[in-house]
Amino acid sequence: MTLRRSFVLSAALAATFLPFGAQAADVNMVLNWVPTADHSPYYYAKQQGWYDEAGINLTIEAGRGSGAAAQRVGAGISQIGVADMATVLLAKGQGANAVAIMTVYANSPQGFYWLKSNGIEGPKDFPGRSIGNPPADASRVMWPLFAKTVGIDADSVKFVNVSPQAKLTSLKSGAIDITSDFYNEHDLKVREFGDDLGFVAWRDIGVNPYGNSVIVNGDFLAGNKELVAKFASVTQRAFAACVKDVEPCLSALMEQVSGLEHDNQVDQWNRITELMTDDTTTTVALGAFNPERMDADYKMVETYFNLEKPFDIKAAYTNEFLDESIKMTKR
Repeated sequence: MTLRRSFVLSAALAATFLPFGAQAADVNMVLNWVPTADHSPYYYAKQQGWYDEAGINLTIEAGRGSGAAAQRVGAGISQIGVADMATVLLAKGQGANAVAIMTVYANSPQGFYWLKSNGIEGPKDFPGRSIGNPPADASRVMWPLFAKTVGIDADSVKFVNVSPQAKLTSLKSGAIDITSDFYNEHDLKVREFGDDLGFVAWRDIGVNPYGNSVIVNGDFLAGNKELVAKFASVTQRAFAACVKDVEPCLSALMEQVSGLEHDNQVDQWNRITELMTDDTTTTVALGAFNPERMDADYKMVETYFNLEKPFDIKAAYTNEFLDESIKMTKR
């Protein structure tokens, strides 16, 4: 779909000041996980009052996995959310009414980690092992695709429910053999396990669907197009500001979220900018989807999973709210 820069610019100008006496709209945004560096732009924009100025009273909630976020937005419980795009397509195929308006991870952040000292050299050694992650983790949802790609039986592993915060300790203690995690925290694991750390990135084995994206409930979008345009404008601007200088964004995040360590968040953000960068986000617009890639992602999901309700992929995403003058910086 074409970018409508003039529409976005006019919406951004209209959002600068909330008309006197106008009531701000309450909007709930559910994240894919607990807040970390990749969510800092939302917290930064909220701290700066950008959403308020746009007439959006934004509430940000921690999530419990992309699957849960996609279902929650698709059902209209939350108006806006963040979720892994392949998981969103699966949810939409099950009836979830969700539309992506901006991608954050142009490259898949998915990866599996293990300890080499446990006798695992790569995915071929996964059968008979346990994988620990939360029930709604996107990598668990997409596991059959990974298994087929690397040539192992999808039923050959045992999944163990592990919270996001317990992945590292569970791997270290031997409670699980393998864990899934985003590339964001790669440096933390390298420091913890050193040369004993085993890792495979999904994108390196040829599985590279779009990752985390901003999604909106379809009915909410249909009835609140101007509000969604304002939200997208603020959010795209916030991500661009954080790419330019992440420190104010991390400060905003850590003021509102406890238990985060600054240097780890800096490392995460550096990895995140890698994931945000591709030919489309650097030449078309920061956050823009490539139609050919979205077609391929839909075919991938349609091929490997049972879509109860097939749909037109063009109904699952839009670039219309993005300002094409804001581009991702090439790395």
